[in-house]
Amino acid sequence: MKLNGLHFLLTYQCTFECDHCFVWGSPRQTGAFTLQAIRDALRQASEVGTVEWIYFEGGEPFLYYPILLEGVREASRYGFQVGLVTNSYWAVTFEDACQWLEPFAGLLQDLSVSSDLYHSDDPQDRRAENARRAAQSLDIPCGTIHIAQPEAGDCSGAVGKLPEGESGPMYRGRAAVLLAARAVKRPWASFRECPYEDLRQPGRLHLDPLGYLHICQGITTGNLFQQHLSEICQGYDPDLHPISGPLLAGGPVQLVELYELAHEDAYADACHLCYSARRDLRQRFPEILAPDQMYGV
Repeated sequence: MKLNGLHFLLTYQCTFECDHCFVWGSPRQTGAFTLQAIRDALRQASEVGTVEWIYFEGGEPFLYYPILLEGVREASRYGFQVGLVTNSYWAVTFEDACQWLEPFAGLLQDLSVSSDLYHSDDPQDRRAENARRAAQSLDIPCGTIHIAQPEAGDCSGAVGKLPEGESGPMYRGRAAVLLAARAVKRPWASFRECPYEDLRQPGRLHLDPLGYLHICQGITTGNLFQQHLSEICQGYDPDLHPISGPLLAGGPVQLVELYELAHEDAYADACHLCYSARRDLRQRFPEILAPDQMYGV
């Protein structure tokens, strides 16, 4: 595995409880990074030698603002490109947004702001707009993450046609439970590949506050608190991994067939079938299909 990006899930906690959330973020979620754990992970990322980008995500990373800011500073000191993903709950006014973002000026190469009907009843989300304007005034590159409603079609483009700049929801995490019923379904046997993740050569991993490294949210390939990042990357064999192996061989269908799992006749997308199968497999692979937070437990 040649790793070029490490994405910190700084916390599973969030100000919102969005129906499409991969990680079941909510005000009641638990799990947050300590500063020391961030420093240890950044040091290991530097020692790997191929990592170029560090992202801080959540949950909502701004909930732990001092830890977030020092983590960004530390990543910048290592020479990494640094990105940040936020729902901009803090950007109540343009002036407020400038105050929150000013310490990050010169440190961020990307600020991604969520702006859609999962985060606001107003399609023209004022807080997201305040954050974008503040970022522009501080010369912080800024983009928008806009996830469409299920009725608009899936993100692979197989169903419906989304407006430019929008992505469809992926039906894993909370979306598999709350949104899939509203989506157009396809026969379960049609999902014979994973269209969203490169499981053979994952260029980036998500690292959560419990140390788990995710090749896809809820599919882990080791724990950074137990083994060095470089050893985990070197030891990853996608074909022998009990979850990525079947997915590479024949997608979610192969996962269901190999482990003889019950299934419905149709699913919203490949993620929906994969996530449903993984929930049924958790007792068999508790250290790989982890942690509980990723499965709404």
